[in-house]
Amino acid sequence: MEWIIDIEGVTWIQGKRTLLDDVSWRVRRNEHWALLGLNGSGKTTLLNMINGYFWPTKGRVTVLGRRFGEVDLRELRQSIGWVSSSLQEKLYGSDRTQLVVISGKFASIGLYEKPSPEDFVRAERLMAKLGCSHLWDREYRTCSQGEKQKLLIARALMAEPKLLILDEPCNGLDLFSRERLLSSIDDLTRQENMPTLIYVTHHTEEILPAFGHTLLLRRGEAFRQGATRDVMNSETLSDFFEAPVMAERHNGRFYVRLAEGNAVDWNE
Repeated sequence: MEWIIDIEGVTWIQGKRTLLDDVSWRVRRNEHWALLGLNGSGKTTLLNMINGYFWPTKGRVTVLGRRFGEVDLRELRQSIGWVSSSLQEKLYGSDRTQLVVISGKFASIGLYEKPSPEDFVRAERLMAKLGCSHLWDREYRTCSQGEKQKLLIARALMAEPKLLILDEPCNGLDLFSRERLLSSIDDLTRQENMPTLIYVTHHTEEILPAFGHTLLLRRGEAFRQGATRDVMNSETLSDFFEAPVMAERHNGRFYVRLAEGNAVDWNE
């Protein structure tokens, strides 16, 4: 299986709205990608498509070597970890953190099956990898937003997915919490036997050097894709954001600011 994601000419129409328009995207095994787009660009729609919750109006979708229409999507989803902040609200606040992590093995909200000793060992290792071992045996609701995101990532890894999607994991975090979480994600990408990662964001500076490829999504269209170093430049991003910006690289990450002497009319 060479391609983890193989999307060809996908269009998705809801009512009179075209939310994805002729999108093609290929992701190789162990090739970590960033998916960058502003709010309303179609990122969540594309993720729902990859997970088989939406069916393309046109085009072809193959995930983990399994073509849609020829695979049980419920079975396929067991090999995909999707971490989103919306999941935080569904979990039980009184559950102990290690049980939240272990519940990922069973893809359940809450833990209804008796964990094995090996499950506890694996949960402990995953929490250590993400730098949150100190949260062991805490109530989930007592953890900070950033700590909860680390636990959700550990929970997703509990099921040993082949594809891990981090859907705007830094949303709502302050600067320091964001950097701590990004540092944990960076450490994670260096671990052996890691799944292919897709990092979804609308902030360029969150794209770590480990995400060597980037897809720019705008108004449901694949605006540009390729090596991150080739995509993240002032000219391309000015066209993408439809505003004059300057892209500056610091420590392998790209920071964008409005070009001097230019202003954006936010009322347009």
